[in-house]
Amino acid sequence: MPKAPILQPDQSYTFADYFRLNFAPRDILAHFGVTLQKRAIAFSPYRGELDRLDSLQQRIEESLPRLSLTSEAARREFLIAPVLTDVLHYTQALLNVEYPVAVSNQLKGSLDYFLQTDVTVLVIEAKNEDLERGFVQLAVELIALDQWIESEQGVLPGAVSTGSIWQFGQFDRQTRQVTQDLSLYRVPADLEALLRILVGLLKPAPGDSVGAEP
Repeated sequence: MPKAPILQPDQSYTFADYFRLNFAPRDILAHFGVTLQKRAIAFSPYRGELDRLDSLQQRIEESLPRLSLTSEAARREFLIAPVLTDVLHYTQALLNVEYPVAVSNQLKGSLDYFLQTDVTVLVIEAKNEDLERGFVQLAVELIALDQWIESEQGVLPGAVSTGSIWQFGQFDRQTRQVTQDLSLYRVPADLEALLRILVGLLKPAPGDSVGAEP
């Protein structure tokens, strides 16, 4: 018997719908002709001064003991937004919040945080703190971005975040392969490493390329 389709051709899907699908991530991405691999990604971190790092770390550490993170709004406002605000300071990037994209009936919706300099970086919030399902949604959004933006950027990087945990991924536009990084970055414990990766992606040093080699 032929394998049942992952997506129904007559049905409309938003990015958020992929978070709720119970199919294996590889099967979902295969529907779009994309493969998935999991490996460590060797990013080129920003090596300059982070003049707001101590202040940001102190504010997060002071607020966490008194903060209820049971709602998405709380995680977004008190953990994700402060990190991205400082990224803007270091990179002079433009930040689009709830950025609408409509490529097709199966690739449409709003991107949580879409950052742009000469390169682009996508950050999404993992609903219900489910990082694995959140990564599937991130991967589908990167596939949509590949068709939405006009740029020579060969690799589209992104991150999924629960607020307190971040995970990176990237989409190679030529090989049509999504890579899920094996490392997880905790906030506030790994805040400096997280910031240096985000800033390095948006503000690569001369000779650096966006994304990473095996």
